[in-house]
Parts: sequence; C-alpha cells; structure tokens
Amino acid sequence: MTGAVKTKKKSLSWERRKRIVMRVIYHALVMGFGFVMIYPLLWMVLSSFKPTNTIFTTAGQIIPSVWTLDNYANGLKGFGKIPFMQFFANSLFISVTATIGTVISSAIVAYGFSRTRFRGRGVLFAAMLVTMMLPAQVLMVPQYLWYQKLNWVGTYLPLIVPYFFAVQGFFVYLNVNFINGIPRELDEAAKIDGCSIYGIFLRIIVPLLTPALITSGIFSFIWRWDDFLSALLYVRSSAMYPASLALKLFCDPSSSSDYGAMFAMSTLSILPVVLIFIFLQKYLVEGIATSGLKG
Repeated sequence: MTGAVKTKKKSLSWERRKRIVMRVIYHALVMGFGFVMIYPLLWMVLSSFKPTNTIFTTAGQIIPSVWTLDNYANGLKGFGKIPFMQFFANSLFISVTATIGTVISSAIVAYGFSRTRFRGRGVLFAAMLVTMMLPAQVLMVPQYLWYQKLNWVGTYLPLIVPYFFAVQGFFVYLNVNFINGIPRELDEAAKIDGCSIYGIFLRIIVPLLTPALITSGIFSFIWRWDDFLSALLYVRSSAMYPASLALKLFCDPSSSSDYGAMFAMSTLSILPVVLIFIFLQKYLVEGIATSGLKG
C-alpha cells in the first residue's frame, strides 16, 4: 500500500514537473517570437538617440554607445519655418474628425440594417460586404477623378467627408453584429413606453453599443493617423501635411537625408497609437469579444 502511494506521488510530481517545463518552453518561445516581431520598432526607437552619422555604421549595435537628443531637437524644427508639431496637429485634426464621422455614421447605418426591414436591404448589405473585400487601390483612380470634379483635391475634404457616410464596411459589420445581440424585447418595451424608432436608438441601443463604438473609434483613429497614401494623393501644400506624409521630407535623394531626425519624429508619431492601445485595450477587447448584453 505504501509503495502504491509513493508511486502515485512520484507520478504526480513528474506530471507537475512536466507541466512546468512545458510552460517555461511555451513562454520562452512566445517571448522570443515577440522580440523578433518588435525588434525593428525597438531598433528605430533606440536609433533615434544615436548621432545621425553613426546610425548605419553601428546598425548591428542596438544599444547606442553615445546617447543624444539632437535628433529630436532637429526634427521638431520642421521644414521651411513650419514646426513639426504643426504636422502632428494636422494629423490630429484629420484623425479625430474622420473618426467622429465614422463612429456616428456606422452606428446609424448598422441600426438600420439590424432593426429595420426595407426593400433591397439584403442587396445593400451584400454590397457593403463586397466593399470590405475590395482593395483600396481599386477605387483610387475613380475616387480621385470624382474628388477632382468636386474641387476637393488640395484640401482635407477627401480625407474627412467620406467617413461621415459609413464608407468603411468593417465598422458597419461590427456594429450590426453587436446590435443583433441586443434582445429585441428591449425595443418592444421601449415602444410600449412611447419611444419612437429614433428614441429606441438613442436611449436603448447607443448606451449598450458603447463598447463597439469605442472599438470603432480606436481602429478608425489608428487607421487615419497612419494613412499615408490618401494624404499623398490629395494634400498639395506642405503646410497641410499630416505627420505620416511629413516624415518623407527628411529623406532627400538629391542631397543628404537626416535619418536621425526621421527616426525621432517617427518615434513621437507612434506615441498616440501606443497610448490609446494601453489605456483603451479593455474596451477594445470587450467590443470585439462581446455582443449586445452579457449573460
């Protein structure tokens, strides 16, 4: 009997050690893979503290041997008497305005798809799903010609106005799935209390839709903040450049390029996105993982 107990304890001890070893291996692999993924970003951030003339000569050395803040001082000076903070302000204006339009319009359109029945609803919903599958480059030329006819080229209008009309199907689809998870009994109870279809949306759906709205806002802000191609197509004046487009001014193929300042301003440009993710990741996960009311 005693021998059986000892054998059982050894078996349990071996299983426990095996789980610990597997857990250590798992975390080591995850940390190694994570380091490989983050290495380019880490290299850029640390290179922003190196003297410009040593960045590529010491490319294999990730930790700077000489630390300097000159790259940040030079980068913040900007170009042509335009401080780089002006470019950050331009990006903030475009991103915030377009995000507000995206969140509002996507919620309204999603409510229409989820709670109302009208002729052609299925066709429109299918068309919305198809737009999610089309690469943005396919629409680039017709959109440019359209905005040119409207005399919008050279302004911020092509970067802002379309997002007030729910042009991004992903956010509509996200909100539709969330609203579908909200029990219709709440709508019926609100109707009995005298709420119209608009009252139901504002008083019942919108408060419950908050996680999805925050998720839409986070993704929309990040995508607009990082948008380079649209600004390259439609913005003409350098004073109107967003930060994503202004960064290319540090690279001049015809003369010297200030890579140190470019890395420094690139580091500053990712800070808003990193801070948003850090402080709002709870809402981000909740908006994606839940739908409607929690059980």
